[in-house]
Amino acid sequence: MPLTKFNFKPGINKEETDYSNENGWVDGNLVRFRKGGVEKIGGWEKKSSNTFFDTARALHSWISLGGQRYLGFGTTSKYYIDSGGSYNDITPIRATTTNGITFSATNGSSTITATDSSHGAVVGDFVTLSGAATLGGNITAAVLNQEYKITGVPSSNTYTFTAVDTSGTTVTANSSDSGNGGSGVDGVYQINSGLDVFVQASGWGSGAWSAGGYGSTTALTDTGQLRLWTHDNFGEDLIINPRGGSIYRWVENDGLSTRAVSLSGTTGANLVPTKGLQVITSETDRHLIVLGADPISSGARTGAVDPMLIAFSDSENALEFEPLNTNSAGDVRLSSGSSIVGGIKSRQEILVWTDTSLYSMSFIGPPLTFAVNLINEGAGLIGPKAATNAPNGVFFMSKNAFYFYNGSVQKLPCSVQDYVFSDLDVSQAYKCHVATNTEFSEIWFFYPSLADGTGEISRYVIYNYEENSWSIGSLVRYAWLDAGIENKPIASGTSSSTSCLFLHETGFNDDDSAMDNVFIESADIDIADGENFAFVKKVIPDIKFDSQTGTAPSPAMNIVVKSRNFNGESLTTDSTTQVTSTSTFSSLRTRSRQLVLRFESDDDNTASRKNYRWRLGATRLDVQSSGRR
Repeated sequence: MPLTKFNFKPGINKEETDYSNENGWVDGNLVRFRKGGVEKIGGWEKKSSNTFFDTARALHSWISLGGQRYLGFGTTSKYYIDSGGSYNDITPIRATTTNGITFSATNGSSTITATDSSHGAVVGDFVTLSGAATLGGNITAAVLNQEYKITGVPSSNTYTFTAVDTSGTTVTANSSDSGNGGSGVDGVYQINSGLDVFVQASGWGSGAWSAGGYGSTTALTDTGQLRLWTHDNFGEDLIINPRGGSIYRWVENDGLSTRAVSLSGTTGANLVPTKGLQVITSETDRHLIVLGADPISSGARTGAVDPMLIAFSDSENALEFEPLNTNSAGDVRLSSGSSIVGGIKSRQEILVWTDTSLYSMSFIGPPLTFAVNLINEGAGLIGPKAATNAPNGVFFMSKNAFYFYNGSVQKLPCSVQDYVFSDLDVSQAYKCHVATNTEFSEIWFFYPSLADGTGEISRYVIYNYEENSWSIGSLVRYAWLDAGIENKPIASGTSSSTSCLFLHETGFNDDDSAMDNVFIESADIDIADGENFAFVKKVIPDIKFDSQTGTAPSPAMNIVVKSRNFNGESLTTDSTTQVTSTSTFSSLRTRSRQLVLRFESDDDNTASRKNYRWRLGATRLDVQSSGRR
């Protein structure tokens, strides 16, 4: 028989059976579909050698009027502004104690107990101590007078931390450490840290997903739920809000050495919400909008989040929230759903999702200021970060499907939908986030996988909105920001268990190492519907290798041939052959009714085998019929 050419359909399909998806793909990792073909995705590298504390689930970039580039990002415990690769801590201050803290240490232990009456701290908070004297031994004044992360809270009047020297090395107390640090110790407490897990009882429902007390009213606090920051600019200044907590402002003119301060406590503030679920600044009319604000009662804010209330300031004045005939401040309460989940700015409107519905909010001027219209019921948002803008509209993830909005809501036909939502860890669904990678016309949906069992973001699916194809893979990224102010997308993740930021689509490596487990696997293929056995003698690949190293690498791939005779049988690996840029064909001897082809990177960490991309074209097989028995 002549050579048989296989042009595989773009996209991974997990909805059909492996046999009915003939000439398609059924599995893959770290690959994308582009121009009808499949290729390895771009690599990533650390944005800076600097690190930061805890998990960053929110990223926001902007440029000042003076041309200064800023990247704001909020973590479980802190808020930072990146400027030139330096991570500046602007976390707001919660409380200050003056001359009121004492210490105690135990011989042989590195744990220090601090006593401060009604300190209000929780585990994970940060405190900066000053004015302390030595305890008499290894616990010197230099050891005590630092910023510390609180590791335990035995009582409302005490907390503990692990003593370190100025280089970060743990220090153990000795028998001479019997002092209390003196009578002049001050403590500056940063705002309470949030949780790194979603807790059902304090989020948007007290019961299990769609069951029991789901959607019932519970307290929404910044410390009692997954810490998710929102942020937006009001002019050059940055407005930030930990979900369920207070609203803060960082003033650009004051510089990076200053911290964000409470907006409601700023001079001139009038009925500014003291709590909120999200902050957004409207574009042309310049109102500060607070989703899930605390309402006004008897001339003051209540201090308790109303999960369905939207409050907005006067135009051009983020400090004025009192609704008057002389301004455009006001509020509106949504009716469909139990809680606002999230919102984003889109074309000439702000989209606001509850747990069950989608609203459109658009500026119309006085006397109502904003028109709020119900767009759709039944397509709520799975998590506060689960929507993104793209050139052709807005994509978002609901609790059981993927959607697209460009004036109306449309459910995306998806060839991996059951694969994703049957594996979704719904207990941590609020961690789901959706991102745009405009360079490749892609939407990335990140989610926590039950199969991985980490309770954390571990997998993704990619939708190419130009070619309507889907791909899947494993990658731990807690937040993603598309290229714009930065030339490349930025994502938060970890490296060697340390929190860091990555620049994506940079080279083809995993930071400075080769990418692991890059592959694409076909569905079953046969001859004449499997009527006869197929005898395969050679594979002729069509593979293009690219490199960005400026050197002459020696890239390679493995072609794995698997077989089975009937659908219910397990696949058997018949051969694995390495191919390079100069390979012409791979010889093999395989006889079966059904074949599967798997193409995988053959990377290693030598200079000649890193930092390359491969792209597949049409594959040809030298195959002939070999009888029915």
